[in-house]
Amino acid sequence: MKRLASALTGVMLMAALVSGCSTVAPSAASTPSTPTASATEAPAARTTIRIASLKGPTTMGLVKLMSDAAAGQGKQNYQVTMYGTPDEIVPLIAKGEVDVALLPANLASVLYNKTKTASGSQLEVAAINTLGMLEVVEAGNTVHSIADLKGKTIYSTGKGASPEYVLDYLLEKNGLDPAKDVNVQFTSEATELAATLATKPNAIGVLPQPYVTVLKSKNPAIRTALSLTDEWAKVTPDSQMVTGVVAVRTAFATAHKAAFNDFLTDYKASTTFTNAQPAKAAPLIAAAGIVPTAAIAETAIPACHITDIEGSQLTSTLNGYLKVLFTADPASVGGSMPGDDFYYSR
Repeated sequence: MKRLASALTGVMLMAALVSGCSTVAPSAASTPSTPTASATEAPAARTTIRIASLKGPTTMGLVKLMSDAAAGQGKQNYQVTMYGTPDEIVPLIAKGEVDVALLPANLASVLYNKTKTASGSQLEVAAINTLGMLEVVEAGNTVHSIADLKGKTIYSTGKGASPEYVLDYLLEKNGLDPAKDVNVQFTSEATELAATLATKPNAIGVLPQPYVTVLKSKNPAIRTALSLTDEWAKVTPDSQMVTGVVAVRTAFATAHKAAFNDFLTDYKASTTFTNAQPAKAAPLIAAAGIVPTAAIAETAIPACHITDIEGSQLTSTLNGYLKVLFTADPASVGGSMPGDDFYYSR
């Protein structure tokens, strides 16, 4: 059984997760435009929601919310910080230094299992934000099936997170032993992996969007050999490959339920904007530093599978995905399937 990612060790302190309440920001700088109030009425105070997101599709779905927040137009005071790897976010949410985190789906389950107490969940998932966006790419023409990966060196990101466990699962379902039949080498983040693939002749990698699109724009020899979304569907047609989720500290969601629901409403509008208006979302994505240019962002958006799935569909879709991973390796979801209190309800 595989060991959990080392970044989780020693940082899951339940007391720290329960603490760390958000602040309220009544300043004029964080107050949205509203109809003129009477001289005796003070502007409504807004709750500061500290959000940690990952560089990639999760933040691509956030850019409208970020733009509106910078203009003081969000329903609440959103403070979004983008990180390169999940390892950077884990200790922050464990210590209560962020309220909302956009994480790999399996890592949210690991955190839930690490922090739950007799009184219940300390972390909940409120939405699925990305579905399958992982691709096997190569600068060559040798890979046309999972079986073709036998004997190959594969560069990948996401050790301890969805990319590792999805790849292992698909290898095993296609008759390959991940420990013996392939040589998987992990890089720290997608930008490092993209650089490796760009410089190593005939290199094979598992890379998420939009980095695949960025890499192809720089090196026309790179091609998508396999879509892991398609490969997942071949062997597990009854579930979807869930890549990322929106997680919230239970203490925060309980103390500020209305404010968090406002965030979910604004987040849904933001993901809809990115998908429905890619030409307008693309400059915001480039300005956020996710990809080099708006043109690349616009090309990548359809392949990023940005979504917003909540409620009963969230529960059934995510539970189905985690069950597949759990059956393959219980460690991939934290040792046990999460309970009903893992799923947030408005």
